[in-house]
Amino acid sequence: MSLPLRPISDAALGDLHRRLAATRRPGLPRGVGWERGTDADFLADLLEFWRHRYNWRTHEARILNLPWESVGAGDRALRVVHQRAVLADAPVVVLLHGWPDSVLRFERVLSRLDDVHVVVPALPGFPFAYELTKPGMTSVVMASLVADAMQSLGHDRYVVSAGDFGADVAEQLAVMHPDRIGALHLTNISPLHAVFADRSTLDQEALRYLDSVAVWQRTEGAYIAQQSTKPHTIAPALADSPAGLAAWLVEKLRSWSDTPFSEDDLLTWISAYWFTGTIGTSFAPYVEFALPAPYVQTATVLSAFAHDIKLAPRGFASRFVNVQEFIEHDNGGHFAAWEQPERYVEDLRRAIALAHRSLA
Repeated sequence: MSLPLRPISDAALGDLHRRLAATRRPGLPRGVGWERGTDADFLADLLEFWRHRYNWRTHEARILNLPWESVGAGDRALRVVHQRAVLADAPVVVLLHGWPDSVLRFERVLSRLDDVHVVVPALPGFPFAYELTKPGMTSVVMASLVADAMQSLGHDRYVVSAGDFGADVAEQLAVMHPDRIGALHLTNISPLHAVFADRSTLDQEALRYLDSVAVWQRTEGAYIAQQSTKPHTIAPALADSPAGLAAWLVEKLRSWSDTPFSEDDLLTWISAYWFTGTIGTSFAPYVEFALPAPYVQTATVLSAFAHDIKLAPRGFASRFVNVQEFIEHDNGGHFAAWEQPERYVEDLRRAIALAHRSLA
């Protein structure tokens, strides 16, 4: 059924502006730039823009105009963007986001996919989703919810395209329902494969990859340690301070992409977390993780965008997923659907073609 989102109240907007006006700039050493996290001067300028020039209502109108629907009930309810094609028998694709983003990751590809049915779930705990009120929301549970939602929407077979921890959900979904998933399109395999890989069985390329992941974890992965162990310690600080929330998110949005986000884009993604109050529940996939899916036999297109994080080589990825096509791109990063929408859709259409051939 259709269940539109509601506009943010004027009181909530006023509260945000009061908090921005009361922001205290922390005392930090000067001249270190982004070396120790979010650059203090960049953040100060962004907060000033947020307070005086950013217009949430403009972006809110666009978000509210998306074809939202609600499926399921109770703690199995999902809110999804459901863009229907003209032809009833058109292919169906499911797009799964990750962290620190939301369904907004896919805004720029929707117009390029008007000939297929598109379903973009707001995953539990994330902006625009129903409130997550209890623990246990693993990738397995999320996959089950997505599968049920697709059945309710009348889609029995579909291609799943995913990135970040959305890839965990996609892999679990393909293992649960191999008869329903025609193909996968991933921009990364589940990061958990690197965590649980048996080094004694790996070749030199794979070992070098795991070593590079370990270096990345030491230098860039502090947020994972916090979000996967004591998420309720950091959540109140981020939920109560727009400056803190912006600092936590903007560092990732900047460093994981090679295409600069405009101030408006950054603040729309950050505001989505602020107004929905979901930063704490968005940590659920880190602390509630399930073991990675066993080998995924579903035919997979793996897109490797050059500036993404922890890019797995084809050989390593193929140990866990049936990689039929491995496509390398010189540009683009972690948010490929947003940064490189044309290239992203081209690769997704390769997965749609794989699914079609499997029926021939």
